[in-house]
Amino acid sequence: MIIYPAIDLRGGQVVRLREGDPNRQTTFSDDPIAVARQWIEQGAQWLHIVNLDGAFSEANSNDAIVKQITALGVNVQFGGGIRSLQDLENALEAGVKRVVLGTVAVAQPELLAPWVTQFGADRLCVALDAREGKVTTHGWQQMSEVTPIEFGRQIAQFGIQHVLYTDVHRDGSLIGANVHETIALGRSTGLAVIASGGVSTINEIAQLARSGVVAGAVIGMALYEGRITLAEAFLAASLGA
Repeated sequence: MIIYPAIDLRGGQVVRLREGDPNRQTTFSDDPIAVARQWIEQGAQWLHIVNLDGAFSEANSNDAIVKQITALGVNVQFGGGIRSLQDLENALEAGVKRVVLGTVAVAQPELLAPWVTQFGADRLCVALDAREGKVTTHGWQQMSEVTPIEFGRQIAQFGIQHVLYTDVHRDGSLIGANVHETIALGRSTGLAVIASGGVSTINEIAQLARSGVVAGAVIGMALYEGRITLAEAFLAASLGA
């Protein structure tokens, strides 16, 4: 199971939001490149970068920062504001290894099959962000009528293999990941599920790893606040190997 340290970018700074609320922000650094180097030096082979400006349709694209981080030689999974073919191509041209599709995947799922054909399934990931059991869009501000499992089964038919599952209520809260629903999503869809949102203890990471159906975990606030170390997260993740 892969551990993805999170770097959420807003206005060129590394931040974390509680429950995806742009008004409940904590800023951790004004030097995203230094933060990326820190995680790489501690052994991270992947980073999960979110362009919150893009997710909230704000002006800053953070493209220059993303290019500098990919130039460090680390694998980058990147999302936030990817709503068109041009956005997707721009991210890949910036050196991103895998692009996370959110709103566009829910609003225009018919685009997924041709994009999988064009770019390859391993280059794409669909965000299944859930609030009260329903998939949310537009930076978690709007709710759809579909459940993560229903949508996961639908997109699997289009060739999508990777999904990022976030329980929005738990994101940035340190109240714990929704381990049960994350594992259920993997078992019900056969997709490579990456857990996100509230991951805060070694025990949760070990539970996800032991399930055998969770491919990764994104960790943000717990790392930034020193609740767990990256070395401890790697060790817990190896329990499912």
